[in-house]
Amino acid sequence: MKVKELFDLTGKVALVTGGGRGLGKQIAEVYAEMGCELALCSRKKENCDETAELLVNEYGIKARGYQLDVTSETQVIEVVNQIIEEFGKIDILINNSGATWGASVEEMPLEAWNKVMNVNVTGTFLLSREVGKHMIERNYGKIINIASAAGLTVRPPEVTNTIGYTTSKAAVIHFTKDLAIKWARHNIYVNAIAPGMFRTKMTKGTLDEKEENIKKTIPLGKIGDENMLKGAAIYLASQASDFVTGTVLSVDGGSTL
Repeated sequence: MKVKELFDLTGKVALVTGGGRGLGKQIAEVYAEMGCELALCSRKKENCDETAELLVNEYGIKARGYQLDVTSETQVIEVVNQIIEEFGKIDILINNSGATWGASVEEMPLEAWNKVMNVNVTGTFLLSREVGKHMIERNYGKIINIASAAGLTVRPPEVTNTIGYTTSKAAVIHFTKDLAIKWARHNIYVNAIAPGMFRTKMTKGTLDEKEENIKKTIPLGKIGDENMLKGAAIYLASQASDFVTGTVLSVDGGSTL
């Protein structure tokens, strides 16, 4: 098989949570370029609709936006079933929806802690469970969980002060490995990407305040841009990674070394 064929996603269907902006949008863009059909989900459906329209016009693929709160079991079940009905299948699941909260441990509200855990951990579980049932029936699937370099290391408060976020992403990493061994028998590949510091809406406040300090913790001395996650995302979704499961691919400029 030629290399280009290994990375081709023509005929595949991907569900991307948080697909309307940020890292989810970047992943959706590279999948569309490689021929994948896309179901983009977010609490803000208008963002997903806008991105879907953009990708349809640019790449001629099928794409649709869906409103989804990943912490709602009822909504997850309904939307997953709707996507399967409208697209016929789901080959690839990207668990990308995320939340964070900046505060010292002693000032972290329980409500904030619960929100971050519910979105980042429970949401990943619910989507994986429901899409996984469909993938088990088809004996195939690729699940990619967007973890974080923050789930692999710790930093002083001068750099980051988001203990709920870091703890949740560490949980996503362990969830990835555990699910990979549970579902390998069903030909379902479960991997994670651990991005370092990228320029997104979520990180803007932190970068505005602490960018120079953060750069000092990154051996490559730079912040991730809109293209730096695409290679990892296409690799783990395509045939190129058909002997890879339960791994965590760090895309972080060396910050977790």
